[in-house]
Amino acid sequence: SLVAGVLGFTGIAAGAASIAKVLFFIFVVLFVLFLVLGVTVFKAVD
Repeated sequence: SLVAGVLGFTGIAAGAASIAKVLFFIFVVLFVLFLVLGVTVFKAVD
């Protein structure tokens, strides 16, 4: 996205940044979800 910004494609750079932000939050939510599921499953097994 830095190259796109330098070349003047600011709309593309902003779009890529917003998509990256959304994907980041999706992966954070999935990570926390699996972390909680893993802890609860391991407690249930014990």
